[in-house]
Amino acid sequence: MAWEPIEKGEDNFDVLVIGAGIAGVNFGYRLQERCPNLSYAILEGRHELGGTWSLFKYPGIRSDSDLYTFGFPWRPWKENTSIAQGGLIKNYIKDSARISGVDKHIHFQTKVNAAAWSSDSKTWTLDATYNGKQPKTYKCRWVLICTGYYDYEVPLQAQIPGIEDFKGQVIHPQFWPEDYDYSNKDVVVIGSGATAITVLPVMAEKAKSVAMLQRSPSYIMAVPSEDGIEWFLRTCMWWFPAFQNWALRVKWILAPLLLTTLSARFPAMVKRTLQRITTAQLPKNLPIDPHFTPKYNPWEQRMCMCPDGDFFKALRGGKANVETGVIENITKDTIKLSSGKELHPDCIVTATGLKLKFFGGIQMTIDGKKYDPAQHFVWKGMMLENLPNVSFVMGYVDASWTLGADATAQLQTRIINQMAKEGVVTVIPRQSADDQAHMKEKSILKLNSTYVEKGKHQLPKAGSRGQWAPRSTYLSDIWNAWYGDIKGSAEWVSA
Repeated sequence: MAWEPIEKGEDNFDVLVIGAGIAGVNFGYRLQERCPNLSYAILEGRHELGGTWSLFKYPGIRSDSDLYTFGFPWRPWKENTSIAQGGLIKNYIKDSARISGVDKHIHFQTKVNAAAWSSDSKTWTLDATYNGKQPKTYKCRWVLICTGYYDYEVPLQAQIPGIEDFKGQVIHPQFWPEDYDYSNKDVVVIGSGATAITVLPVMAEKAKSVAMLQRSPSYIMAVPSEDGIEWFLRTCMWWFPAFQNWALRVKWILAPLLLTTLSARFPAMVKRTLQRITTAQLPKNLPIDPHFTPKYNPWEQRMCMCPDGDFFKALRGGKANVETGVIENITKDTIKLSSGKELHPDCIVTATGLKLKFFGGIQMTIDGKKYDPAQHFVWKGMMLENLPNVSFVMGYVDASWTLGADATAQLQTRIINQMAKEGVVTVIPRQSADDQAHMKEKSILKLNSTYVEKGKHQLPKAGSRGQWAPRSTYLSDIWNAWYGDIKGSAEWVSA
């Protein structure tokens, strides 16, 4: 590497990756593969890797996108199901890290609190806490932030009138008590997103009853665990595993792209089709209106998937139900709706969403001055203007997270290798005078979900042109990672 040598020390590295979830492990692999001469470490605040799949324990936790693209492209998913339970995913990430040797680079129980850039030394200094109490300091040239954009310590605080008066169990899925026994209990799940759709059918197996209480409905699509194409590839192409893995991955890249493109261009047609499919799966006593007629068009919010239609099977089984209405008040044992209807649960599950938290809450400073990500634009979907040598991972809302993470990793390693060829030590995105004159602000998340609306003030901004435009599709992003412009609207500083 053509960077100035970093001062020697056991906690000094060329690159530091923050977060050992699926994005962090993938970044570690790409660094080993494409930048083998670099030293790197992954700093993980928890005791084990896996990110979301290690932290969340609620019943039935599973992926909300297919594992053929949610899995790593360098270690294909081998299970016979496209939608997988959380335990399988966590084991897959652990095995992938072990097989690739990435696990040897992880520093567990190391929470990064602050990062300070020095223009004089061209280094980042990271202040961390080890094991909850011991301060540690790391130095590096590049920081790769793989913390996602959720707050894993504080859930989204939904305004539910009177919930503090409820005398039964109140559980937020983010902090599920693993020893809680809900057998033969009446449960109300407040929410209509992916978590509620996941929790309901699993809890209905043991609970006396489970009602999903929603203010407004979401689109819910039943997907087979293994469809005809996947069955054919597995059954008839077993002798050609490389093609089999490639075909499964391509199928799951193109299918969501086709669906979202149709939804954008023909929303009314897609909406009618989805409602016709949903109606056919509902029990006769549960009308589609108002329970399954969203007020928005498909993919304006993330679509909920249920493998093999397990959500609808639970409704048809008689122990699960959907209620649509506004909570007027909650008493010690009753949920009162504005319609006058009352529910009498033993347990309330508040599946009301996650709180946004950019950069994992890390406080950034440049030469002693505080840097606020929310006041800046995103460059090429991975760096922020005026912030040197820092990249972050942002996935897609209409495709699997790992596709975005890997496109970022491949673009990042390309930039680092080009820096080495040119003797460059620092890359800083900068708006040109033309950008400043004509740039319009856009959202980096193409969603109007409640949690996005509440937290978007914390997120950086996308622009309306050039290198500042928001991400679009994986196909365009991976082409850009391989061949796109990496010099425009950026300052490359030589040693």
